[in-house]
Amino acid sequence: MGTNDSNKARVYTFGNKTADGDSRMRNLLGGKGANLAEMSKIGIPVPPGFTITTEVCTEYNSLGMDATVGLLKNEVEAAVSGIEKTMGTQFGDNDNPLLLSVRSGARVSMPGMMDTVLNLGLNDEAVIGLAKRTRNERFAWDSYRRFIQMYAGVVLGMKPETKQDIDPFEEIIEHLKEKRGITMDTEFTVQDLQDLVYDFKDVVKKRSGLPFPTDPWEQLWGSIMAVFDSWNGDRAVYYRKMNGYPGDWGTAVNVQAMVYGNMGDNSGTGVCFTRDAGTGENLFNGEYLINAQGEDVVAGVRTPQQITQIGSKRWAELAQVEENDRINDFPSLEELMPSIYKELYSYQDTLEKHYNDMQDMEFTIQDGKLWILQTRNGKRTGAAMVKIAMDLLKEGMVNEQEALLMLDPNKLDELLHPIFDPNALKRAHVIAQGLPASPGAATGQLVFFADEAKKYKNSILTRIETSPEDVEGMNHAKGILTARGGMTSHAAVVARGMGKCCVSGAGALKINYKTRTLSVDGKEYHEGDWISLNGSTGNIIEGKVATIEPELSGEFAELMELSEKYTKMEVRTNADSPKDAKVARGFGAQGIGLTRTEHMFFEVDRIKAMREMILADTVKGRRMALEDLLPMQRADFEGIFEAMEGLPVTVRLLDPPLHEFVPHQLATQKELAEDLHISLSAVKNKVAELQEFNPMLGHRGCRLGNTYPEITEMQTRAIIEAALNLKEKGITAKPEIMVPLIGTFAEYEMQEDIIRSTAQQVFEERNDSIDFSVGTMIEIPRAALMADKIAEKAEFFSFGTNDLTQMTYGYSRDDASKFLPIYIEKGILPSDPFEVIDQDGVGQLVSMGTERGRKTKADLKVGICGEHGGEPSSVEFCHKNQMNYVSCSPFRVPIARIAAAQAAIKETL
Repeated sequence: MGTNDSNKARVYTFGNKTADGDSRMRNLLGGKGANLAEMSKIGIPVPPGFTITTEVCTEYNSLGMDATVGLLKNEVEAAVSGIEKTMGTQFGDNDNPLLLSVRSGARVSMPGMMDTVLNLGLNDEAVIGLAKRTRNERFAWDSYRRFIQMYAGVVLGMKPETKQDIDPFEEIIEHLKEKRGITMDTEFTVQDLQDLVYDFKDVVKKRSGLPFPTDPWEQLWGSIMAVFDSWNGDRAVYYRKMNGYPGDWGTAVNVQAMVYGNMGDNSGTGVCFTRDAGTGENLFNGEYLINAQGEDVVAGVRTPQQITQIGSKRWAELAQVEENDRINDFPSLEELMPSIYKELYSYQDTLEKHYNDMQDMEFTIQDGKLWILQTRNGKRTGAAMVKIAMDLLKEGMVNEQEALLMLDPNKLDELLHPIFDPNALKRAHVIAQGLPASPGAATGQLVFFADEAKKYKNSILTRIETSPEDVEGMNHAKGILTARGGMTSHAAVVARGMGKCCVSGAGALKINYKTRTLSVDGKEYHEGDWISLNGSTGNIIEGKVATIEPELSGEFAELMELSEKYTKMEVRTNADSPKDAKVARGFGAQGIGLTRTEHMFFEVDRIKAMREMILADTVKGRRMALEDLLPMQRADFEGIFEAMEGLPVTVRLLDPPLHEFVPHQLATQKELAEDLHISLSAVKNKVAELQEFNPMLGHRGCRLGNTYPEITEMQTRAIIEAALNLKEKGITAKPEIMVPLIGTFAEYEMQEDIIRSTAQQVFEERNDSIDFSVGTMIEIPRAALMADKIAEKAEFFSFGTNDLTQMTYGYSRDDASKFLPIYIEKGILPSDPFEVIDQDGVGQLVSMGTERGRKTKADLKVGICGEHGGEPSSVEFCHKNQMNYVSCSPFRVPIARIAAAQAAIKETL
């Protein structure tokens, strides 16, 4: 298109088998605009239109509406003229009007999070011209009433502000239905629709003080700016925050010629997937409605029908519909319109092969002609993601590296959650059946409003149907249940994207928002009652159902094995017990990067000895108490080393301040005094003595070991003796002893001397030895700066990025929740630095510490054991810094393994 004074194109056209852009331009054109251009180029029938770039969204946020219209005016007018020529209609003409849709389109899919306006260009004169041209008066007036309602909500802001408010347009519609004694919108007569238009315009004037705009150009500019505004709407902001998408990306705006699925029984609309988005099965599937517009399918107001015959039969089995009734009342598109179905099938095949990925498509059939409105890489569950990637690999559509790069590592988390115990399911009481919209197992308490999903720790959000405004509540809920809607409804699509269990379209449910009750077969369930959802079968179950832990098997296991072929970095786990170690090893952990010994002291049979050691006034007294702890600690290490046989285990010596182990309540202080046969005042005085103003920077870590070397001696002895005991059983242990919280070389050197001399003493006593290494946790900025000196003696570094982040930022993890969300919302920080490593600041210390340490000792082993070890972008950062390993919690090991493989693959591209 032409350019203006800034010499930059802001509008890109598509349609009629040509386009200015292509699929590679999604950052500029948004995902929808880029794919519309691509489809047009490869011959897919796309309604002609144009895309206003994401850069204009940023300009609009800075300049405002008038200046933005000035920048766009010439290009938009030329683009509209191009649509007019292709469609043979004219924008603003009363006899042969060109009608437009205005939709958002960010670079990533954000289903329902931003606004759309359809049927734009209608007014009192144009609706008459549309009726004459289409010879369908009912269709024209139905389109007009839809336009007024949508435009008033999106552009004029006439939306309910709270859940108690009634949408004024829906109130008018329901009143007319009551008056006419009808239940469906499709039963409205032409006169009904004309009455609705009159009433809709009347309420707009009463609410806004202005008449509904009739100038098509005013309507267009208002809609374009409203879509830009919706980028910063509450639900879009929340969705970006939930997924970690930057706020400065902006959205594109896509303007297209309208095509209609509500022109009669030879028209329709639908959504389809080239593979099953829930399970990954290689089966074309989807839903459609005859004589309907696209929003009708997604809203779930009408029960959609299946596109394929096999899908229709499966649905009928779930819904317990007889085959004859299915054929007569709910035929598939394949049966009802075989030629349209055949054409649609060919397009889905073409698009999947073109994009080499599962596609999510929207289509409209207008008067017997098929149009494709959108395609995108379909959102899918974690299970489907794994299966689709492996299937595409086996089918030869992608290579191994491409299969791995298709994965969102975080979505693997869905496969690691508990599933319903099959034995418990046999005894479960199924109260209703819905559609298995998003797999998984969810047990929780009933809530009926999205903003109340946080009311319970585990909640099941139960709605007649969900809307984009419910997205925050959907995110907090354990599961989602709707009475209406199909497999492509808003609830189903968003739940799959979130990895939430969802059962939709459970028509037997009667939901009453006023009484906050759910009724089925005469039985009533109230808010707070427990129910369970089986997202794989669609079963709705009364009460709680027991769960079991998942296993790494099948295609998931194949994928993990494939990742090992490409990764250059080990993935270890943080584990403090044999149970956690076994779980992590089952997920493929290649060792333990952090065992926190302090967790072992809090058990009931140990805390007494620990407190006795703390309260002792002499070294002798402390040693006596530590002798009681030694066998317990040794047994812990034996269990962990055995679970990790042959793999390295990094054991961190005692880290927290001693005040965490002493009782702070009077009753437990009295009990301790009696147990130890000392005075209550002695206990109180010791507790007071240990209290610190800033424990995080106080008497903890290596400072404890250097003050009380007998603690380090006991822990070292427990570690070495445990390894020797296992050696006698033929089990190889590989301990790595880690000194915490050093800030100076002297601190480390003193601790290492204690460790090595104690180990040597044990070797002499046992007349045997094992290999072990000694290193340190780099978690104080000074340690990173002094890494070259520390590496003279340390055999490994493990970056403790939790404390390193605290000390670098000066943020307390315990208190940062008061301001971090505000900082992220205001753009002061791009993300929570305790969740995603701050590569510019904290990361610079990590890079510097690694580089300086290896300058002294080239073969220095370096890893990370903070929470960042399981976060994909942080794992990639560690790979770029050539670390030997990352360590994370057991259930994040698969995530880190895939992220590590992806980092290595990206490096070669």
